[in-house]
Amino acid sequence: MSAILGESIPVFIGLTVILVGGCAFMMGQAIANTWRPYLQVVPYSLLLAATSRFLAFALFEEQLLAVVPYLSAAVVVLGLGTLGFRLTQVDLMVHQYPWLYERAGLLGWRERSPTP
Repeated sequence: MSAILGESIPVFIGLTVILVGGCAFMMGQAIANTWRPYLQVVPYSLLLAATSRFLAFALFEEQLLAVVPYLSAAVVVLGLGTLGFRLTQVDLMVHQYPWLYERAGLLGWRERSPTP
């Protein structure tokens, strides 16, 4: 498992999921709050994954330039960034246009049905 993660499981959870993943979630929220397109989440997520790998290298003496651990960190960071983006986007659509849209589950909205 450490060959895929590039570090021990507690370090991966603490550093990549909690610390950098929290930053990725907030990054997704910030991009959605400024009405920027989703595609901006991708390069920022890749940069945050590189940051996660550097912190693992600097703090825990893990290997810096490893492709598979970088990709596993990038998948986690991109997933949490996407979640933050989508939750914020749904909240914005439902609250800024309440006469047009209503919430349809956690990650979606739909057009409000006309009242007779």
